[in-house]
Amino acid sequence: MIDNYLNSENTYKRLLKEYKEYGSLVVAYDFDNTVYDYHQQGHKYPKVIALLRQLKKANCYLIIFTANEDENFIKSYCLNNQIPFDVVNKNPPFFNSDARKIYYNVLLDDRAGLKETYETLIKLLSNINKQNQ
Repeated sequence: MIDNYLNSENTYKRLLKEYKEYGSLVVAYDFDNTVYDYHQQGHKYPKVIALLRQLKKANCYLIIFTANEDENFIKSYCLNNQIPFDVVNKNPPFFNSDARKIYYNVLLDDRAGLKETYETLIKLLSNINKQNQ
């Protein structure tokens, strides 16, 4: 199949397969304008933050993947706003690599298809929750 992952259903199936196989996913998310209003324009991100909380409850490993260099501010902001994360700009401990790109199964980013990724992960969590009942 040409351009297999341009089909969102195939992306969903791949994530579901990986979750079933490992009982977890590595979810990277951008900080600026995905969970934090970088330009101070009054934007809020309650749906994305709620999704991250649900993903953490589903045993997902969460990486803040950002160009913002103020790691102390990022960590403080997330802790103060109950936004879960495991690391900032680092690979998960089970993936050893010196590559500049970090490992993740899926990325939530305001500049990289946030709406489609959000909807795919909501669908995935719904399926996981149904199977756990």
